[in-house]
Amino acid sequence: MKYFLVVLAETISRIVFALPRFRLMNALKSAYLRIVFRAKIGKRVVYYSGIWIFTGRNLIVGNDVDFAHGVLVTTGGGVRIGDRTLIGYGAKILSSNHRIPPVPQRIFDAGHVDAPVVIGPDVWIGANSIILPGVSIGEGAMVAAGSVVTKDVPAWFIVGGVPAKVIRQRQ
Repeated sequence: MKYFLVVLAETISRIVFALPRFRLMNALKSAYLRIVFRAKIGKRVVYYSGIWIFTGRNLIVGNDVDFAHGVLVTTGGGVRIGDRTLIGYGAKILSSNHRIPPVPQRIFDAGHVDAPVVIGPDVWIGANSIILPGVSIGEGAMVAAGSVVTKDVPAWFIVGGVPAKVIRQRQ
């Protein structure tokens, strides 16, 4: 029964998040996250079609946040996104990851590690970036396209690369 409910929730989420980004549809997507998953969603959040937020539990999104096409957000460890944040095409925000077991234990049975992701206000996450579990990104920071963020990003800094490193401070 649990498996059936998970698959049903995934299917409904796929349908809801496939809707276009008209204002009414964005309001519907926010309401869906609030009602079904008890997420805290701010005002004027924009969801392009084709994003994936699942499950939606432990999710806090501020006002005027923009989720571009292809964004993926996993919320098992908790995700908090500040006001006026831009999340570029294909970006991934992961708050859960597979546990690495000691040898000779099997990877398949190792389970997951959850860790919160905190993204401050006025942050720009570039296209195809990956934010890993346990990372905090400070206010006004910028993550260059294609970066993999494995460590905290200080406020007002620009980071980029794999793994992401400080490029410079914003002027």
